[in-house]
Amino acid sequence: MIVITGAAGFISSCFIQKLNDENFNDLVLVDDFSREDKIQNYSTKKYSALVDRSVFFDWLAENEAQVQFIFHLGARTDTTEQDEALFDELNLNYSKNMWNACCEYGLPLVYASSAAAYGGGELGYLDSEELPRNLKPLNPYGRSKNDFDIWALAQEKKPFFWAGLKFFNVYGPNEYHKGRMASVVFHAFNQIKETGGMKLFASHKEDIADGEQMRDFVYVKDLMEILYFLLHHRHNSGLYNLGSGKARSFKDLVTAVFTALNKEVKIEFIPTPEDIRDTYQYFTEADMKKMEKIGAPLPKHSLEEGVTDYVQNYLLDSKRL
Repeated sequence: MIVITGAAGFISSCFIQKLNDENFNDLVLVDDFSREDKIQNYSTKKYSALVDRSVFFDWLAENEAQVQFIFHLGARTDTTEQDEALFDELNLNYSKNMWNACCEYGLPLVYASSAAAYGGGELGYLDSEELPRNLKPLNPYGRSKNDFDIWALAQEKKPFFWAGLKFFNVYGPNEYHKGRMASVVFHAFNQIKETGGMKLFASHKEDIADGEQMRDFVYVKDLMEILYFLLHHRHNSGLYNLGSGKARSFKDLVTAVFTALNKEVKIEFIPTPEDIRDTYQYFTEADMKKMEKIGAPLPKHSLEEGVTDYVQNYLLDSKRL
């Protein structure tokens, strides 16, 4: 059995499809399955059991002998949420329990960290294990991810193989439920279809032009290849960046959506909302040398290729992976 947490969500449901495609069907899906808008993300997948996250550790205690690997990809991912206690419960403490269970039962663990841990990027984006204790994330979500990385690195007892993956800006199928937290590709597609144009946040820094804010955008299909690689690799434990390795501007991203829709580029710039202005990242770029060194398949889709595939093969018909 392979356990995947956050199974009703975006990245996890895509990975479940990847596992099914590779003939792995003995899967245990873990999540809060109460949201109807997420059902389609997993309803057509092949799996052995659905386990509510609230009773998962009881389930694991009874079934650990049958489990081969745990992908702990579930988390509260709302970067605008300010409730620290919520992040402590769902991100920090739940992950500690998962780590300890993997140590107790001798299970390999891959868990989702986040590029949000890097904060404003003042210290760069190197996935060094000395860096987390010096980072200053810009929001409670980022702090919860960085706090767990620090805690994990400090543990004397560790799973025999573990990897914390710092996801950068992921986009792709199965994010229909994410609302405000969905990718800019998703929002651009909907705005362009509805209005013929797209609104982007203006720059509030004199040395950066409107639309030239840059992020590391990575297509979810490329992430799936790396997760699948780690399922079999099972050594070289540590923290790893998981992005495309190349920062691109929001203007480039949205232009790719217009092109995929065969529409004229029409971009309007609006002020960044004040509730996120102070915590807005103007540049992120994953250093992927560490992942490359262990032989992982690095992301192969260019921004334009990934956006075109997502728009034309999924968004136009509301398809899922």
